[in-house]
Amino acid sequence: MLRRTAAATLLTGLLAATGAALPAAADEGGYPAPDFTLESANGDNLRLAELRGEVVLVNFFASWCGPCRQEMPALDALHQRYEALGFRVLGVNVDEDRDAALALLDDVEVSFPVVFDPTSAVSRTYEVAGMPSTFVVDRDGVVSYVHKGYVAGDEEIYQDVVRQLIRK
Repeated sequence: MLRRTAAATLLTGLLAATGAALPAAADEGGYPAPDFTLESANGDNLRLAELRGEVVLVNFFASWCGPCRQEMPALDALHQRYEALGFRVLGVNVDEDRDAALALLDDVEVSFPVVFDPTSAVSRTYEVAGMPSTFVVDRDGVVSYVHKGYVAGDEEIYQDVVRQLIRK
């Protein structure tokens, strides 16, 4: 992970606070995770800031994305394995059509919470350019790791990052 200057971190924090998009250089991590509130699959609103104090893996996915479908069981296993230690996976679905997302969740059941971003406002804030995209946020609300795409075995990288952050 690359170190960011204090000025870059401050600028990123100000941009996130105003809802502006993060600069492209922010992909290394080390910047405050932009807060968001989205409706969950069970109808409740879920706010990222309410998870402060936990390590959170935020995964942006879509129903039409084959790698997303492949990745979800691995993310669910990671969620179940480390949940008791203060870790959570949060799925952010970007489909405009909620029914398509719900159909995927019927096929691939997960125990972690899923929220809906049908206008892609949150995914634009995080500068998500492809599916899936994963952001690991530490207990202090700082993005510590960013991963774009998925191939089998990537979950081992996530596990290593999560273990390090849980130990902090």
